[in-house]
Amino acid sequence: MFHICSHASNVDSMTEFAPIPDDWPRPPSCLPNIRLDEPPNGARIRVAGLVLVRQRPGTARGVIFLTLEDETGVVNVIVWKKLYERFRRAVISGRCLAVTGRLQREGGITHVIAEEIEDISWMLDDLLRPERLLPG
Repeated sequence: MFHICSHASNVDSMTEFAPIPDDWPRPPSCLPNIRLDEPPNGARIRVAGLVLVRQRPGTARGVIFLTLEDETGVVNVIVWKKLYERFRRAVISGRCLAVTGRLQREGGITHVIAEEIEDISWMLDDLLRPERLLPG
């Protein structure tokens, strides 16, 4: 099941959101990117995806910008400097990340302001299981 948090400090307060597609490895608490328009602005959500882009512009005062892609689309993630220091290894080397954070919508653009980052690159191995590669 996908979940969405109603309170920042209470992950146990997650409520059912929608079923997980069977053909894509995803942590059960992650919202697919195509559904980011459903939670309210400021909601605490969790997303996951392949890291497409890591940017650290010199003018951004240490802020990192990530672009993650799942099977439904992309999401932009903002990682503040202090959080980057805490999750540096995952941000630098993770090929697939799960990010918990606050949904932010401004001027028609949606971002996730990261609060926690987890390297879930190990889940990519699931895509290579023999039963997933064989037809039928």
